[in-house]
Amino acid sequence: METNTEPTETTTAALPEGASPELRALVDDLAARMPEAFARLDAATDSAALEELRVELLGKKGFLSELNARMGKLAPEEKPLAGKHLNERKGALQGRYAERKDELERAALAAALEAEAVDVTMPGIRPRPGHLHPVTRVTDEIVAIFEGMGFFTASGPQVESEWLNFESLNIPADHPARDMQDTFWTERGMVLRTHTSPTQIRVMRTTPPPFAAVTPGRVYRCDSDATHSPMFHQIEGLLVDRDVSFCHLKGVLNEFVRALFGRDVKTRFRPSFFPFTEPSAEMDIWAPFSNNWMEVLGCGMVHPQVLRNAGLDPEEWKGFAFGLGVDRLAMIRYGITDIRLLYQNDMRFLRQF
Repeated sequence: METNTEPTETTTAALPEGASPELRALVDDLAARMPEAFARLDAATDSAALEELRVELLGKKGFLSELNARMGKLAPEEKPLAGKHLNERKGALQGRYAERKDELERAALAAALEAEAVDVTMPGIRPRPGHLHPVTRVTDEIVAIFEGMGFFTASGPQVESEWLNFESLNIPADHPARDMQDTFWTERGMVLRTHTSPTQIRVMRTTPPPFAAVTPGRVYRCDSDATHSPMFHQIEGLLVDRDVSFCHLKGVLNEFVRALFGRDVKTRFRPSFFPFTEPSAEMDIWAPFSNNWMEVLGCGMVHPQVLRNAGLDPEEWKGFAFGLGVDRLAMIRYGITDIRLLYQNDMRFLRQF
């Protein structure tokens, strides 16, 4: 509740009959200046303006200080009366200043609360749901297909020794794939794996046969254009058992591509060469949506030397292996023509999937 801090004005009529002209002039000036001072305090619209008024009215250069200086010209017996008038007016101004400051602070707080208020009845901002990257989607689907055929999933490090990445897989030191333009080498002679095939050796060394495994992961090669990326994704498949033949390999891969692309897909196998398989082949598919033959993977029977390097006797155990590029299969699956789109993180592109 506000209180009136402005005192009843004292005029020269209330002064003693013998009051000096100087005292009367001081009291008249004080009475004349007070209404304007109160009006200016009431008109202040913010705390900064109010603080400027406080300095102007109540500070050392304010009109009260000016009037106080005039008391020096009064007779000694009139100074107490003049001081009383000045102190009363000064107290009234200070009180009104404090009231106005409180009013402005409360108004500012109310305005801030209103501006920051949250209408809890309004619907919230619905976040856009996330989803898996197309490469991840295809990887998960491929792995699920092979797991349904009895394969388990294995993994290996992305930085491999030269022996595991090359020599254990029957790739000699003078093989072109070991040149600097194809392989990322580390300072300590290790390599960023150029394929997921080193995991074959790791699995064969740690898992007693018979077994069937797939090993998805990132691989690295010094190559970059519309159809090649320096980092891409592969899935390696390996099956080791007794009496395994190329017919078993063809049966597994035919079932795989038909599960991935549909039962109408046709396949063909072309002779090829890979150091770690013998015989070797490349598999093409023809699908109604493409209307042409497309290469999708390489495969073959595990080379006897690779089995020996993994500690298995090739007279007792046989195996087949295959390797496919997930990025290429994702491009075929979704009709993507430039592999770089898969890694640019353009939300306009990714939201299509």
